[in-house]
Amino acid sequence: MKKIIPAILLIVVALSAFKIGNIDINLQRSITIDSLGACQGISYQSGRIFLYGDREVGMIREFKLVKDSLVYLHKEYKLTQNGQDVISHPTGVAYNGVGPTFMGNSVKMNPEGTIWKTNIYCIDWNALLKKGTLDGPLLNTIDDDACIQGTRPEYVKYHNKWYVATADYGDHGNEVRLYDPEKLKNCKKTSEPGVLFKKFVCTPWVQNLNWIADKGLLVLIQNKIEGRQWRFTYVDLEKSIDAGKQIVVSQVDHIDRGDELEGFSFIGSDQKGIAVTSSRANNVSFMNISW
Repeated sequence: MKKIIPAILLIVVALSAFKIGNIDINLQRSITIDSLGACQGISYQSGRIFLYGDREVGMIREFKLVKDSLVYLHKEYKLTQNGQDVISHPTGVAYNGVGPTFMGNSVKMNPEGTIWKTNIYCIDWNALLKKGTLDGPLLNTIDDDACIQGTRPEYVKYHNKWYVATADYGDHGNEVRLYDPEKLKNCKKTSEPGVLFKKFVCTPWVQNLNWIADKGLLVLIQNKIEGRQWRFTYVDLEKSIDAGKQIVVSQVDHIDRGDELEGFSFIGSDQKGIAVTSSRANNVSFMNISW
């Protein structure tokens, strides 16, 4: 019996590796959700679905999944303070239900994309949902000066500890960085000592991140070229951190869409997801994932 168990384990490991290396994503149907401006991302939180965009101000709307469609719950949250637009171009929501919530804001300041205004905002999420604006819920504004070309926060776990991962959008020098959330929530700049924990090199045009906790995989939600076409890159987070560069287990870029993929989230299982784009029509797509 002692000799049989290791052999079985080897077979299970081999099959798991085969499945992970053959991840596929297929677009099932697309719908149009209006009043978001250019949709910038999706946050799925225990059955609650939030889409965020850059309408006349940065804003969030809440939806409910009913069968194969999204129903607007008539709940809108403006990312303003004293009536002024604060998070004008929201890029990422880091929410895990236990730690502080962070939102990113990434704005190009010149056509070349060499100068960026990039802030991470620490927010009392529950207060935002009650108040409807950032008047009170905004706890801290952090200059993400450790970034290269933008910020897009997402919670991940590394060695059983939560970190806030973020990534760049650009054609050179791109990184995924992990910040300590407890230090991040109180700092003024991400370059302050102890805020940046680890980082690794990644490929260009990362629009958003999505963490698959039970598999230890981080999905880089990307464009294939600047502002156009869809790519999903699954990286092994632990191996990537240890190597200092992304370790890819699968990449999906066969989806025939020429618009700007902005965000993606699994919804309730690892076989269903929603992708969002900045397009005015067909900006929300239901996806099936096979492993």
